[in-house]
Amino acid sequence: QLRSQKTETLGIIIPAADKRFSDDFFSELIMGVGYAAAHHSYDLLVSAQTSADEMSAYRRIIGGNRVDGVILARTRRHDPRIAYLKEKGLPFVVSGRAAPDELSDFPYIDVDSQLGLYQIVNHLTTMGHQHIGLLLPPEDIAYTPYRLAGYQQGLAAAGIPYREEYTVYSDLRRGGGEAAARHLLSRYPMLTAMVACNDAMALGAMKAITDMGKVVGRDIAVTGFDNITVAEYANPPLTTVSQPIQEIGQHLVEMLIQIIHQRPPLESQILLSPIVIVRDSCALLRGFRGAPL
Repeated sequence: QLRSQKTETLGIIIPAADKRFSDDFFSELIMGVGYAAAHHSYDLLVSAQTSADEMSAYRRIIGGNRVDGVILARTRRHDPRIAYLKEKGLPFVVSGRAAPDELSDFPYIDVDSQLGLYQIVNHLTTMGHQHIGLLLPPEDIAYTPYRLAGYQQGLAAAGIPYREEYTVYSDLRRGGGEAAARHLLSRYPMLTAMVACNDAMALGAMKAITDMGKVVGRDIAVTGFDNITVAEYANPPLTTVSQPIQEIGQHLVEMLIQIIHQRPPLESQILLSPIVIVRDSCALLRGFRGAPL
């Protein structure tokens, strides 16, 4: 390593101080990253950023030449991590694009979440649902406007007007999803479906619905996004938009290693198509005589 000036180590920093990110997405991403790193004989340095100053973790690891490259996850608006890595010239790859109004001038793998939300809303409207609530991620997350646009696009395709009051921003955790769903249902009892922008919030929404004496899938449909492992084993099993999180982690490592070795990958910006996984948390709206596609 001294001769080659390489550490044979990749880094990923988990924002543990920010409770919005304490969900299963990062666990599954690290599983994929760790598997691929080991396969290529690289060590993986996983660091938990535990202070409010997230950039101190990057300065500590990168300034100390402890890694050959970095994997970033869950991009944000005007992301300071990306600006810092560009300034330092350290190889990096990202799980996620920049926000729609920003330039994605870096290597990334992302799932087309606008299309995913469009598909899930289309599924609900073909089941007869018209009053559909939306649980959004925090506004500073780069993919939030993509998912809002997909929701709006799905409503428009069904001839349903967009109602801003049916949307609420939450924190990507189960507790946040539970509180958001309770807020919406207490004010808009006509809602028959709830679209959550990740599975953790969807699971929280399911708890709120159950606690309010309603039946998930019969009284109120619930959908998520990610298809984390627990989604299949929820009660009832959760309809969700699947993105292959572990596989994305593996491909990010392969892309990063190529960049480290100055062999630019053939594709450095990859946008994957989402897949809707239909389970029992959605059902035909009672009294609706149409048929789902």
